[in-house]
Amino acid sequence: MSAPNNAVTESKPGAEAAWLETVRSYVSSIKFGVVQIVVHDSTVVQIERTEKLRFDKRKPVTN
Repeated sequence: MSAPNNAVTESKPGAEAAWLETVRSYVSSIKFGVVQIVVHDSTVVQIERTEKLRFDKRKPVTN
């Protein structure tokens, strides 16, 4: 088994900071859902956010 490739952290300067900040922003902006990171050749190429809205019959919806 080969050693892990750290190309994601060794790519263009500031590239890691950009996608990492996007992930932080997505995670902090949703209550229920999924943040998915897509990686090709050890490089983050896409970030997907799926948010779920849950409604409880016992409680009114608040924003």
